[in-house]
Amino acid sequence: MAINTTKVNFQKLAQFAGVAINGARPFDIQIHNENSYERILRGGALALGESYMDGWWDCRSLDQLIDRFLQARLEDRIKKDWKLIWYILQSRIFNLQKSSRAFQVGERHYDIGNDFYQQMLDKRMLYTAAYWKNAKDLDEAQEAKLELVCRKIGLEPGMTVLELGCGWGSFAKYAAEKYGVKVIGVTVSKEQVELGRTMCNGLPVEIKLQDYRSVSGKYDRVISIGIMEHVGYKNYRTYMKIVNRALKDDGIALIHTIGSNISATTTNPWTTKYIFPNGMIPSIAQIGRAMERLFVMEDWHNFGPDYDKTLMAWYNNFETAWPDFKDKYGERFYRMWCYYLLSSAGAFRSRHIQLWQIVMTKPGRGQPNCRFS
Repeated sequence: MAINTTKVNFQKLAQFAGVAINGARPFDIQIHNENSYERILRGGALALGESYMDGWWDCRSLDQLIDRFLQARLEDRIKKDWKLIWYILQSRIFNLQKSSRAFQVGERHYDIGNDFYQQMLDKRMLYTAAYWKNAKDLDEAQEAKLELVCRKIGLEPGMTVLELGCGWGSFAKYAAEKYGVKVIGVTVSKEQVELGRTMCNGLPVEIKLQDYRSVSGKYDRVISIGIMEHVGYKNYRTYMKIVNRALKDDGIALIHTIGSNISATTTNPWTTKYIFPNGMIPSIAQIGRAMERLFVMEDWHNFGPDYDKTLMAWYNNFETAWPDFKDKYGERFYRMWCYYLLSSAGAFRSRHIQLWQIVMTKPGRGQPNCRFS
């Protein structure tokens, strides 16, 4: 009998990560299609996700599987095929996050349905990592995150705040109600603008459908909670210049972003293709270079494990709500969304990616007297 060398090679890789093929443990991979071995070995991360969406394999605890794969750095051991190489070349040649492409992520991801996100997220509809330090559930953890941001930037009544990438206006509503500030928020999602304006009705909050590059005015505070992942390495310096231009000389800026341990010009190709088009995760070095001569870094806070807990909470909400949405979105969407949430949780659990909050001021300003934790 001929030996299937592709299957043997795949098994060796899996064993290196402590994973068995068709094993009994929650993180063992269950193969339904024998072509999975060659497909994944040839296509890497993109093929791993696509073959899962196609039902070629399963895993009871996908988050644990991805955690093990990433800790073992299996992607470095898989030969990259021409599609991935072309994807990397594109990112280096072209500006995939230019203004004309800015609204693609809104249309393809954030505009899939406000009702869907209302079921998956917390009651305030925050679609970024929560802060679980003293929280017992997702609602408390997300409110704690909002309060943490407000403390770090030292909000006071009467201040003006510019929020780049404001989502459904969750921060704007909280800051306006609790701290008496005026907030201008911009987003590239039509659905977020529509619901956000309703949520913030009657408050000193203005939500605009607008790319961050076209903002104007001067503000006491400038923040972004989850937009840096859409800026792109060719535009990090542009982003910092815009924040610098919009921030008053005695102001404070804050960035809340997923962070990479290494500098790269691309991100996970499956995530880019199916979840966040044109997405990219910045590194410390990339952010640092973009900040030079524009800002003083006052505080850099990493609480990546909190994103793992947040994603698992979203996944549980998604599973509970799925019967209400399965006829609208279908089985392939279900598998895609499970893979997105659980593989992301595994990525944070393995410390493959991080979650940062960065506080910045302009040179020449005294150090702010804010609470950074």
